[in-house]
Amino acid sequence: MKFTTFLASTVAAAAIATAALAANPDVGGAPMFESKNIVENAVNSKDHTTLVAAVQAAGLVDTLASPGPFTVFAPVNAAFDALPAGTVDTLLAPENKDQLTKVLTAHVVAGKISGAELMEKANASDNGYYQFLTVSGDTLSATVRGGKLYIVDESGNGAGVTIADVNQSNGVIHVVNSVLVPK
Repeated sequence: MKFTTFLASTVAAAAIATAALAANPDVGGAPMFESKNIVENAVNSKDHTTLVAAVQAAGLVDTLASPGPFTVFAPVNAAFDALPAGTVDTLLAPENKDQLTKVLTAHVVAGKISGAELMEKANASDNGYYQFLTVSGDTLSATVRGGKLYIVDESGNGAGVTIADVNQSNGVIHVVNSVLVPK
């Protein structure tokens, strides 16, 4: 009887552990672990190599590895590739570190905001947009179109959230398909 109880407990623990591991989606072909911070997870995503290089060039690694919590709208490589030719190289140049920092921190919000919370607040607003401030001091807006979450920058450019709620030890990442450009 004790072996049966032990076996049942072991199976239940394995099921819980599997569910916990499955809670986060893979991003860029890599598992994302809730026990790791934003930087530790981002470096493993093959879809975020440009973002990781930019975070390193801007000197923001320690900030994004700190306790936070942060909400990060993480553009994929294709989003950076869609910028006008030469933009990324210009931003990555050492003399443009301040401008790069401004662009990157326009993708970061203090606190942890889930995709469901952003959608709920956007749907509850009078105009269909929920506005919030980024670490850079810029304003982003969340809106819902066709059941999908979009983040809109101050210029009116929208980024679709392609993967929401990738939980981290120090916040949450929402993968987006466009770079949010501050004014």
